Formats: sequence, structure tokens, C-alpha cells
Amino acid sequence: MRVKCVLCDKIENIDDYSFQAKRLRNRPIHTYMCMSCEERITKRTNERKATGNFHLYRQRVQEEEW
Repeated sequence: MRVKCVLCDKIENIDDYSFQAKRLRNRPIHTYMCMSCEERITKRTNERKATGNFHLYRQRVQEEEW
């Protein structure tokens, strides 16, 4: 299966029967990112986390009291 990276527009081939290919076929919302872009984003995110100024703003789950 031919896929295109969403960040650098590099075209790569992945196995047609892999889990990632199945996910891309069945759920169009999922996008493909090449390994070099994924490593770069992971590295920079970890650097931002190390500074202490990185916050994830997740909504708190409120439990219903029944």
C-alpha cells in the first residue's frame, strides 16, 4: 500500500496486511506519518516536557452521582 506522510509529503510503501494499513483503509481520520517525522516530533515533545512548561489541558471526567 502506498502512503504519503502528512508533514513532509514523502511517499512510502507499507505492507497491505499490516495493522497500520488496515487502520488507514477503514478509518480515514487516521493519517500516516513517516518514521523521521515521528521521531522528530517525539524528540521535540520530550524536550518541551523536560522544561517544565509543558501542560496537557485535558477535561476532567465528572462522575455522575446516582
